[in-house]
Amino acid sequence: MTSPTGIQHHLRRGDVTAQIAQVGASLRHLTVGGVDVVPPYPEDQPTPMCSGVVLAPWPNRIRDGVWQDGDTERALAITEPKLRNASHGLLRYTAYETTSASDERIELRATIVPQTGYPYLVETAVTYTLTDAGIDVEHTLSNSSAVPAAVALGTHPYLTIGDVDPRELVLRVPASTFFETDDRMLPIGESPVSGGTDLREGRRLGDVELDTGFATLLRDADGVARTTLTAPDGRRAELWQGEGFDYVQVYTTERYPGQQLAVAVEPMTAPAEAFNSGRGVRRLALGETWTLRWGIRLEG
Repeated sequence: MTSPTGIQHHLRRGDVTAQIAQVGASLRHLTVGGVDVVPPYPEDQPTPMCSGVVLAPWPNRIRDGVWQDGDTERALAITEPKLRNASHGLLRYTAYETTSASDERIELRATIVPQTGYPYLVETAVTYTLTDAGIDVEHTLSNSSAVPAAVALGTHPYLTIGDVDPRELVLRVPASTFFETDDRMLPIGESPVSGGTDLREGRRLGDVELDTGFATLLRDADGVARTTLTAPDGRRAELWQGEGFDYVQVYTTERYPGQQLAVAVEPMTAPAEAFNSGRGVRRLALGETWTLRWGIRLEG
């Protein structure tokens, strides 16, 4: 049977395994030592809640799909009809082409072609490489348009420690500010974290309910920002964000297939409404390439 998410690519390095789906170039499963770190979902189902998908040329939402591109107003297709937004870019349902693959590594490519509300030609690639403790991910965006192209990027993995009750995992998000939103999940302000949004010291996952964008990330000495889930026994699942990934969206849900509770940790170069605010959006010149890196690991 053909999967709704296309060709499935299986990687292995020692006791680390990953499954990458062709559609959306999504990271749909990751295990370390036989423990789920990215939770799986049934093979015969479409990608649930954007799980693991690459979000380009913008992550998150654009109000009414309308954005100001210099002196030109552009209108994107509405892909979140319930909230009347253009959501999560233009490659979510794209079947990527595999350009190289080995047991431990795979590169997939897709082209963003000029279309309604987005007149640019942008080449994208994502490379997944297994490590001894998880997976490293590298993205490139290259402009093939004659004029500078507006781009941003995000990705939508879910994180867990699969042999632990997810409600008992402690979530830590290294962010000093968060975005307040309206009833369409669009930002209306930015405030210092406090109470239920202050996760710098960690909160039990079962005690929080989030669909929240965070900014002002606190980076470690190596320049990396790390969001973590820690089990009672001290094991820690970590999603790290390299330079350029200056925002993170955190989303909790009880609707993920086969999971009592799931949390998406979404590294982003730009927040919601970025094509209008300009925040985190990069203008790539003809032939210019932007490279971004993040990854997941299980420690302890």
